[in-house]
Amino acid sequence: MSAPSPSLPTSASAVGTGSPAPAPAPGSMNTPVATSTDTAAPTAAELFGFVRRVAEDTALVTSLPLDPEGRTWLRLDGPGGSEAWLISWPPGSGTGWHDHAESTGAFTVAAGSLREHSLAARLPTDGWRTLELSQGIDRTRLLATGQGRAFGRHHVHEVLNGSSHEHAVSVHAYYPPLPRIRRYSRTGAVLRLERTERPADWR
Repeated sequence: MSAPSPSLPTSASAVGTGSPAPAPAPGSMNTPVATSTDTAAPTAAELFGFVRRVAEDTALVTSLPLDPEGRTWLRLDGPGGSEAWLISWPPGSGTGWHDHAESTGAFTVAAGSLREHSLAARLPTDGWRTLELSQGIDRTRLLATGQGRAFGRHHVHEVLNGSSHEHAVSVHAYYPPLPRIRRYSRTGAVLRLERTERPADWR
C-alpha cells in the first residue's frame, strides 16, 4: 500500500531528558509546514512512510536539541491522528524492554544507528507477571541512518544506541495514540512484567 502524501509536523514540544515514552512538556518549537488532513486510520505501512519522510527532513532533524545526559524529543503531528515523535539518543542510552499495547507503529533512524532487540512471538496480552521465553524467538536488527521498521500490536522490543561517542536520532509514529505502555525486565529467558504506564504517567 502506498504511503499518504507528506504530512509533516506543525508543532512540537521540546524537553530535556525523559522516559522512553515522552509526553509534551512546557516549551514549544513551531515549524511552519502543512497540517495533516488525513481522516482514515493509518496503516503500519503508512506510518512507516511518514517516519521515513520526516527522517529525510534534515532541517527538522538537526533542530532537535541534543543532551549528553538523556534523550530529548519533539512531538510531531502524525498522519490520521497518529502520535509521532522525533527522539535523540545519547551514546549508550536505551528504552529497556517494553511494548506499545494496542498500537501499531513504525520508526526510522534519521542520524547515527540504533539496535533493536525484539521477540518474534506474540505474548499473552494480560493476566501474567512472568513468562519463560522459548528458544529461537529473539531477533536483533542494527538499523543505520535511513533504515527502520514497522510493527504490529503488542510488539515487545528494546531499542539501544550502542555507540560510545555518537548521538542517534529517530522518528517514531503510533496509532492509535499510545493508550498504555507495558515495561518489562528480562533475566535470560525470563521476562517479567514490571509495570503498566498510561498517558497520565508521562506528564
